[in-house]
Amino acid sequence: MTKRESFASGTSSTGIEKVAAMATGYSQPNQIKSRPEFADILKPQDQYATSENTSGLNGINTWFDRLMIQSGLPISPMAALVLCGWLSIAMGIFIYVVLEDPIATAIGVLLGFAIPIAILMAMRSRRQSMILRQMPPMIDELARAARTGRSLDQCLEMVAEDTPGPLGDEMDHCVRKLQMGVTMNEALYELPERTGVNGLRILATALSVHQQTGGDLVRVLERLSKTLRDRSMFLGRLRAITAGSRATAILMILLPPAILAFFIFRDPNYLSRLMNSDWGFFITMMGIFLEIVGAIWIWRILGNTQNT
Repeated sequence: MTKRESFASGTSSTGIEKVAAMATGYSQPNQIKSRPEFADILKPQDQYATSENTSGLNGINTWFDRLMIQSGLPISPMAALVLCGWLSIAMGIFIYVVLEDPIATAIGVLLGFAIPIAILMAMRSRRQSMILRQMPPMIDELARAARTGRSLDQCLEMVAEDTPGPLGDEMDHCVRKLQMGVTMNEALYELPERTGVNGLRILATALSVHQQTGGDLVRVLERLSKTLRDRSMFLGRLRAITAGSRATAILMILLPPAILAFFIFRDPNYLSRLMNSDWGFFITMMGIFLEIVGAIWIWRILGNTQNT
């Protein structure tokens, strides 16, 4: 047997892996196995909504998860719910100690639970307004970086470093995904969902299409920046025109609870006497129901106007 034949027979018994190791000079790496002790390195996603469930309660969970993400607070939904619960209990105890009225206590519990959610919604609106103001300058800088001949990944990394928060934080989140080997489409997929801004959805779509098909990215970004500026000016004029209507709608929502709170603090037994009457109970419940329906209606109108 020749030396070549003995080498071939030896390699056939050990397999292809050892042949590759001998040819390259590197030892064959061990197969990576699951290590449960390293499972806590990944941060768990504390969310209540599931994609498999299509019930109405899952829709509320989805809305609350998006509210927490889009508000920009670095706390989990569980911590926010605990805060709402503690505040509602504290307000209920305070009102019961002051007024000793179960109905007023129940109203205080509901208000204590709703106040943190209202604060989160205000924070989300403020954050989205800041992102809308930051988008045109960010897209202009992205176009200037693309004009210098850099790759799209390098342009996004440079823009993420130069753009302040909150938009810069979201862009940095996408850049870290790209550095980990995620595709452009997958890295930009969560950007509109994390912010709730429709302009970022257009930007993500334009960058994903350019990454797949190519084209003049600079011209696309310049037109997108001009479109967003025109849209921002239009929304500013729309808010100025509808400022009186929005203020009237908010006043109509807040005025009935304010009047009821005034009479309760003026006479702690007022609500009890009102609820003991059949007509008083019926009219009060009907008023509360119509108030909730009107508030939801006005809220949806204002939300659709803002998202147009």
